[in-house]
Amino acid sequence: MQAIVQAGVNPNLRHHIVVEAGAAQRLVLDVETQRPHQVQRAAGIGTQTDHITRIRRNFRLEEHHVEHFAIMPGMSAVAHPGHDPLRFTFCGLDFGSPVVLVSGCVGFGEEYTRIEGFSNRDAGAVVLKGTTQNARLGNPPHRICETASGMLNAIGLQNPGVDHVVRHILPELDFTETRFIANVSGSTIEEYVEVTRRFDQSPINAIEINISCPNVKEGGVAFGNYPDMSAQVVQACRRATTKPIITKLSPNQTDIRENARRCIEAGTDALSVINTVMGMAIDLRSRRPVLGNIQGGLSGPAIKPIALLKVHQVYEVARRHHVPIIGQGGITNAHDALEFIIAGASAVGIGTGLFYDPMICKKVNAGITEYLHAQGLKNVTDLVGTLQTAGPN
Repeated sequence: MQAIVQAGVNPNLRHHIVVEAGAAQRLVLDVETQRPHQVQRAAGIGTQTDHITRIRRNFRLEEHHVEHFAIMPGMSAVAHPGHDPLRFTFCGLDFGSPVVLVSGCVGFGEEYTRIEGFSNRDAGAVVLKGTTQNARLGNPPHRICETASGMLNAIGLQNPGVDHVVRHILPELDFTETRFIANVSGSTIEEYVEVTRRFDQSPINAIEINISCPNVKEGGVAFGNYPDMSAQVVQACRRATTKPIITKLSPNQTDIRENARRCIEAGTDALSVINTVMGMAIDLRSRRPVLGNIQGGLSGPAIKPIALLKVHQVYEVARRHHVPIIGQGGITNAHDALEFIIAGASAVGIGTGLFYDPMICKKVNAGITEYLHAQGLKNVTDLVGTLQTAGPN
């Protein structure tokens, strides 16, 4: 504990942040349990939420009262037959809610089921932790750092490898609860293809491609920062599976519209917008980076305006091809979620918000339902992409 204090990192961090996946992953990586960079491994999320309320104050979050605006009809996604205003079809999959739990924040689908009152059924889909071909131990500590209205993370894709996930983790998931989406990561196109192929032969419902990984054959530049590389990955994975492909776009690039267009042409069925924004933090006492990896991905309310703009920009491209979007980045309440839907997202991803309020899905669902009722809209798909940009505000 003293070492943590000297490093300038909150010693109570374990009480309110989930860093790793759950017990299923530790079966394979048990050899690592005594290594130094496991100091943040025990999430301590337990069965109570009292210990994570402090992060609400650090994020400076407030409960928003949903304001009602006049909405003009716009392009609709595919509403599900029936009277449930939140149920719709996403890439041919039945989503009971527009809420999607994003990769890296819920382990392999079991992480939050330990908390009383939480249910995967409150989410339309759950995206599993990033998976590579072989097991990875991840980055050295520290891996997590709280920042103003957000947090930095540099986990390093710690995972037990695709074979273990398919053989031992997926059979333990209850596919009647929600839709489960695999997250595919890799250092080469060949690795992306192999991991995709393994998931294609599994009961997983869809595959999200994390193209923000570094390309080791091209000097470590991220696949997702260059449209040509992004398209190559999507095209190769498209050949390896018949399941829906969702491509996760990075905000750390020059023209996200062009990247989206190229990924659509390469065969992606949907887009996830956005991944984390790169950043860093410095310990003033040691004058060293707080994160062992020097840089990490910034998430939380701090990136919401960036994410919202990127969703709007990508929607301008995706709507012409009827490609749906999962909008994510800083969503902490129904007000945030509604903004993303109006900007063009058919579904909304929640991740960091779970760390301070594991019951956030229920609240977001209730808030969206209330707004739709007040606006006289029958289904959440009626709200997608209804942003009005012409004329006076």
